[in-house]
Amino acid sequence: MAKYVMVDKDTCIACGACGAAAPEIFDYDEEGLSEVMIDHNTGTVALADELYDDLFDALDGCPTGSILVENCPFGEES
Repeated sequence: MAKYVMVDKDTCIACGACGAAAPEIFDYDEEGLSEVMIDHNTGTVALADELYDDLFDALDGCPTGSILVENCPFGEES
């Protein structure tokens, strides 16, 4: 099943844990907050299956739970 990812920038503390665990998924904006690279943090593009292990490592390492994951694009009902 497809996974859609975004970062809640209101709770992100810019610790860098997600970027260290999943550098192919996460980068940082001009304020140093994490964002998903493939869709500019909109949660509308499905993550490639081969990145799921890195995604789950990042989820486990995020101290604030700011990484959000859904089975459908954000803004759509599942």
